[in-house]
Amino acid sequence: MDLVPTPSQTAGPYFHLGMTDTRSVPQIAGPQTKGERVWLTCRLVDGDDAPVCDAVIEIWQADAEGKYNHPDNVRNRIQSRDPSWLGFGRMPTALDGCCEFETIRPGRVLGLGNEPQAPHLNIAIFARGLLKQLYTRIYFAGDPSNAEDAVMKLVTPERRETLLAQPDPAQPSRWRFDIHLQGEMETVFFDV
Repeated sequence: MDLVPTPSQTAGPYFHLGMTDTRSVPQIAGPQTKGERVWLTCRLVDGDDAPVCDAVIEIWQADAEGKYNHPDNVRNRIQSRDPSWLGFGRMPTALDGCCEFETIRPGRVLGLGNEPQAPHLNIAIFARGLLKQLYTRIYFAGDPSNAEDAVMKLVTPERRETLLAQPDPAQPSRWRFDIHLQGEMETVFFDV
């Protein structure tokens, strides 16, 4: 008997129900978590700037001291971890392509060669039509350490803006990050 491989398929159409039905995590940092509290609205759009309403966005980030909530994190063994710190969030996008997370502004983490990286959040995007998730980062516009960040330096200067969350001038603790899947303003995605 010959076995013939079947074609690969994308996730969907109901994949987000299993990931977010009771597993949505909009609050990455508890009320007692130390650090500058921020609300981040992510908006996911396609190449025509139309909202992508059937997607899931996951965030992993360090706490205000630059420590990830992971047992293998060497810095966690040296310093005690904040018990109200989760460090992970997951939300489905709504009809307008948006979802919101409550968190704190992350501290600088050490990268390869112990070089401090600019404060950032790591993002994974799951959506119908994608064979595997997309990865990107969110940096904060105006942070002076962005110019020193080794990962940011890998991105051509004209594309770096696609990695920057923008502050809401009317509400200083609110930030907005637009994720463009295609098109002229396509977000920089990383092959990890």
